[in-house]
Amino acid sequence: MDTLEKPVQARTERHPEKAHRPDNPVARKPDWIRVKAPNSPEYAETKRLMRQYGLSTVCEEAACPNIGECWKLKHATFMIMGDTCTRACAFCNVKTGLPGALNPHEPANIAEAVQKLGLHHVVVTSVDRDDLEDGGAAHFAAVISAIHAAAPGTTVEILTPDFLRKPGAVETVVAAKPDVFNHNLETVPRLYPTVRPGARYFTSLQLLARVKEVDPASFTKSGVMVGLGETRSEIGQVMDDLRAADVDFLTIGQYLQPTPKHATVEKFWTPDEFAQLAAMARGKGFLMVSATPLTRSSYHAGDDFARLRAARQAKLAAST
Repeated sequence: MDTLEKPVQARTERHPEKAHRPDNPVARKPDWIRVKAPNSPEYAETKRLMRQYGLSTVCEEAACPNIGECWKLKHATFMIMGDTCTRACAFCNVKTGLPGALNPHEPANIAEAVQKLGLHHVVVTSVDRDDLEDGGAAHFAAVISAIHAAAPGTTVEILTPDFLRKPGAVETVVAAKPDVFNHNLETVPRLYPTVRPGARYFTSLQLLARVKEVDPASFTKSGVMVGLGETRSEIGQVMDDLRAADVDFLTIGQYLQPTPKHATVEKFWTPDEFAQLAAMARGKGFLMVSATPLTRSSYHAGDDFARLRAARQAKLAAST
């Protein structure tokens, strides 16, 4: 049984902006992409803590296929600033609409949940908040600072929106000293008008480059999905663009269609093809690469961060 199977009607109600679109049949997943439904006691306890503190997770909102595995290990990716996004990307299952006011208690609540879960590494992402003057940058900084204060030994990885037309936002977030700054390009530039219409490819690239300009010692990360109609050569060009922006870590995963109103899966890339993409990325100089059908931005993030630090130390040692 696939994770998070829900009635189509319940899922499409999250996306009123897509209601007028014709249905795209949801293709049957190949054997290598199917996962079991979550049912462990640890999953139930993690879910209880999320509800206790009134927190949202991208694990639930984006219908991540890895939720059973990650929550069994008490790994959760917090989604801040509400559960409603101001964008309407063709691939995303997060609810679209007009968001509510920011919760001033959210930074403290997340910090307390991090303590309760005993997390060594935490991932914090958000919806897009184009309605806010700074895109939510100050709220990101407050969450990072609260976690640092409550759990000094916990490393913090953030996955931010693009802060389109929000001058100073990147600098505000970097000043809070996240351990990893992640922003996903999601797809190749040719597909942006249909897949990510509210975003701009080069704005996202410039954001990643700006992080390194502000703090050259920071770790940067980005991710792309495959299966939306991109070509291998286009993925290679995205890799080159990311390396030109000095991005350290690349994730590549298979796009899975959340509902019939979302973009169609044009292809299920095989595990062997993912291995070839990983080899290509390593050849282009990324310190870390994760490329598998079930790879997501926060999947195994803590273990990957430890390897990322070790890879940089090894590279520095080899250059001296």
